[in-house]
Amino acid sequence: MADQADERGGRRGVGAFRFESAELAVQLMGRVEITVGDLTELPVDAIVNAANASLLGGGGVDGAIHRAAGPGLLEECREIGGCPAGEARMTGGYRLPARWVIHTVGPVWQGGSRKEATVLGACYTESLRLAARNNVRSIAFPAISTGIYGYPMDRASEVALRSVLAWLVAHELPERVLLCCFHDDDSLILREAAAGFGLQL
Repeated sequence: MADQADERGGRRGVGAFRFESAELAVQLMGRVEITVGDLTELPVDAIVNAANASLLGGGGVDGAIHRAAGPGLLEECREIGGCPAGEARMTGGYRLPARWVIHTVGPVWQGGSRKEATVLGACYTESLRLAARNNVRSIAFPAISTGIYGYPMDRASEVALRSVLAWLVAHELPERVLLCCFHDDDSLILREAAAGFGLQL
């Protein structure tokens, strides 16, 4: 019953997220960070893979994670049998510094009229839900769907921040969320989006 209440609270927050006070903004700033670098090298409990629906590896972040983790990750992903868009699955991290990999499948950008924002927000929320259920204290996300799936970085940044901040308002875990960008330009876009939520990251 408590788990259901947490899930409802998380969903309510994503749709109607607002800071209630400057104090709350400061509290959340201590739990959210923006970083530029290689996601596969971050010393966190879990990293999120922007996977394809097969979970069997691909290009970009997905391929990099599979290469760094080694063949054990692919074997475990084969056993899972895929993942629909907007959902998440969890595996071991194998050779990665992270103990866990949370795989989520983002939407392909089609102009914004096919509920892409809803699906993208679910990617973040469901990944955080899996992390919390497994007592993950620190987690790092890439910019989901902004590569080959074509989601504009500015729009994706707003969805990512809204989803992450809404979750953190209502939940104690994860304690620390890193938003990892591969390029400095992307981090600037993400910081601009954070400023729109009252955060200087």
